[in-house]
Amino acid sequence: MQVFYAPDISGEYYILDERESKHTVRVLRMGEGSEIKLIDGKGNLFEGIISDPDQRACKIRILNIIKGFEKRDYNLHIAISPLKNPERFEWFVEKSVEIGVDEITPLICHHTEKHGLKTERLNNIIVSAMKQSLKASVTKLNAACRFSDFVNSPRPGTLMIAHCSDGGERKGIGEAYLKGSKAVILIGPEGDFSEEEIIRAVNKGYIPVSLGKSRLRTETAGVVACHSIYFINQ
Repeated sequence: MQVFYAPDISGEYYILDERESKHTVRVLRMGEGSEIKLIDGKGNLFEGIISDPDQRACKIRILNIIKGFEKRDYNLHIAISPLKNPERFEWFVEKSVEIGVDEITPLICHHTEKHGLKTERLNNIIVSAMKQSLKASVTKLNAACRFSDFVNSPRPGTLMIAHCSDGGERKGIGEAYLKGSKAVILIGPEGDFSEEEIIRAVNKGYIPVSLGKSRLRTETAGVVACHSIYFINQ
């Protein structure tokens, strides 16, 4: 079933824009009576049918609203360094949204090589991944933030920093995190966090955690961390 993102939806009817209307009617060959789902990014799923298959303004009649669709009882915020290869960071964003992440903050660390991000493109990827995985709540992409500014800001929930340094004890996420609670996880860049950053985070209450014995790429570590929280909450 086709899914559309409709952040401005209200009332009994919704009209698709010209691009989506043309795609729906001409490419997908959907006609009057075809079933449609819409998500508003605020947690609501709308079920409807095409009432007027106009190629320029396809009209949808809303039949049912499911509020709080698949609402989770936990909240996940991942702060992760941008990567030299932007496609790898985009892959992380796509997969983490599909699994379930509430907030992503690009984290500028000592070893971060590339600071710039294509925010509009990343938000488009978020919307596409939402539609693909039928998520009704949009993932918030924050502005890039320097490491020191991020850890100095008070945040609720279990605070964790995933690093590869040999110094100090690290817990598994399952040991550090309490099911059903909020979680904030820091993921470092190529080259990992600096020792100073790790110490600063620990002093601010972040628990050092391990993502396993394998040495993971940044984007893979982000996805593993995201899935770990998802798995614990099932």
